[in-house]
Amino acid sequence: MKHPHLLAWALSTPWAMRPDSMAAYAMVLAAHYGTPGALAAAVSNFQAGSEPQAAAPSSSRRSGNVAVVPVTGPIVEWPGQIDMCEGGTSTRQISAALTELEADDSVVGIVLAFSTPGGSVYGVQEAGDTINRVKGRKPVYGVAQSLAASAGYWLLSQCTEAYCSPGGEVGSIGVYSGHEDISKALEMQGVKIELFSAGKYKTEGHPFGPMDEEGKAYQQQRAQDYYGAFTRAVAKGRGVPVDAVRSGMGEGRVLGAEAALAEKMIDGIDNLEGVIGRLQRATRAARPARLASARNDMEILG
Repeated sequence: MKHPHLLAWALSTPWAMRPDSMAAYAMVLAAHYGTPGALAAAVSNFQAGSEPQAAAPSSSRRSGNVAVVPVTGPIVEWPGQIDMCEGGTSTRQISAALTELEADDSVVGIVLAFSTPGGSVYGVQEAGDTINRVKGRKPVYGVAQSLAASAGYWLLSQCTEAYCSPGGEVGSIGVYSGHEDISKALEMQGVKIELFSAGKYKTEGHPFGPMDEEGKAYQQQRAQDYYGAFTRAVAKGRGVPVDAVRSGMGEGRVLGAEAALAEKMIDGIDNLEGVIGRLQRATRAARPARLASARNDMEILG
C-alpha cells in the first residue's frame, strides 16, 4: 500500500459497514490517491464533510405512482464524500429525496432499493428519522436487492415494510473502528514523526505509535455507544425488544432471505418489481377507505 496512513484514518472512523468491504475499500482508495498531495486533499475534504455542498437532487425513478430511490454502494453523509468513495449514496441525498417525494401528491408510496455493504455511521440515524417521518404520511417500503448490510440494514429496518430478494442478504448489525500503528513502516523508510498538540487527548489514536489502554477503552466505548443507537433503532423499526436484536438477527453476520425472515428482520421475500407491485396494491386498497373517511368528515362538518 502506498499510503498506509489512509487505512489508519479509515479504521479510526466508526463504521457500520462489513469489515471485508471496508478493508477492500481502503486499499482501493490508497491505490487511487497515490500522491501525498492528492491523498491529503481527499482526506481533508472527506473529514470536512464538503459541507458547502447542498444535497444533490433526487435520483429517484417512477413506476406508475410509486417512486423508487436507490441506495447503492458505500453510505456516507455528504454528497461531496461520494467522489472520494468512488461512488456511493449520501444520507443527505436520501433525506432530500424522501422529503421531496413526501410533498409530491402524485407519489402514493416510495420504495428504497438497497444494494449496499453499509458505510459511515454519520448521518444514518438522521436519515432513519426522515424515513420514520415520511412513512407517517405515505408508505415507505424497502428491499435488499442484493445486500442491505450494517448502515444499509439500519435504514431498511425503519421502512414501513422490509423485504429481501430471494438471493439477497441483510444484517451485519454492529459497529467497528480500529487502529493501525504504522511507526515500524515509517522507521523502515527512515521517517520519524513528532507531534505537537494542545488538549489532553487531541492526538489520541494517531497512527504513528501504539495506542495506550485508555485510548483503546475510549474507542471500545465509542463503538458500544453507536451499537446501542443502532440496535435500539432496529428494535423500534422491527417492533421487537432490543435483546432480540442483540442476541439474534445474525449477531453481526449477514443472513440470507429465508434466515432473515425467520429472525423477523424482514416482512417477506420478493424482488424489486414484486415489492413495487405490493405497494401499488396496498395503496389502491387503502384509497377507498381514505375517501370514505374524507366523506364522513365533510358530512360532520356540513
